[in-house]
Amino acid sequence: MANSDPPATKFADNEALSSALSAQLAASLKAAIAARGLASLVVSGGKSPTRLFERLRAENLDWSRVCVALADERWVEPSDAGSNEKLIRDVLLQGPGAAARFLGLKNAAPTPDLGAVSAWETFARVPRPFDATVLGMGDDGHTASLFPGSPNLPRALNPAAVAGCVGMWSPVAPHPRLSLNLSALLDSRRIVLLITGAGKWRTYCTAAGSGAVEEMPVRAVLRQRRTPVEVMWAP
Repeated sequence: MANSDPPATKFADNEALSSALSAQLAASLKAAIAARGLASLVVSGGKSPTRLFERLRAENLDWSRVCVALADERWVEPSDAGSNEKLIRDVLLQGPGAAARFLGLKNAAPTPDLGAVSAWETFARVPRPFDATVLGMGDDGHTASLFPGSPNLPRALNPAAVAGCVGMWSPVAPHPRLSLNLSALLDSRRIVLLITGAGKWRTYCTAAGSGAVEEMPVRAVLRQRRTPVEVMWAP
């Protein structure tokens, strides 16, 4: 890679990335438990973190003192194949990881907008600041479910907004979504942006350059100075 590349920790492959990040997250969660008695981990769904979850669930830590929550969710039932909750339950909350306490975002409200307040109220049970937040990034530069072009995006990206959940809309995959807003995502001791593949690398390089935050919402995370962010990439 050229010297002008934006900062990132690069790995030979997803296995190496997942192994390293799993060990780091386990250390952070152990330290949180030792210091405060509880630890909190916020994650997104998608294909990229699946191997990470498989590694992380086997880490030797007191999972009964770990609270796992979602950064975003499709407004579908937890049994739906597209549900982030289903992914977390099927992959991360297995083996030793099954002892963790999990809080989903989907509730009985008919729409994400109507369910946003209730969903955020569940986060009253999640230790904050979050000890670690693992985010992904789409080819369009979205992160969590903060999609460019979504009607609620300006409100979700407002750095002065109170932390909470916001109903969002994915124009490419037309599902109503619920996402933590920027203020909530940044209420973390550490954020990791996990990306894989050459296409995502090109997207990240574009996002790290100049341009409006609204065009590529991941820029709001990358440009802020409130919370440390590390980008991890594998081919």
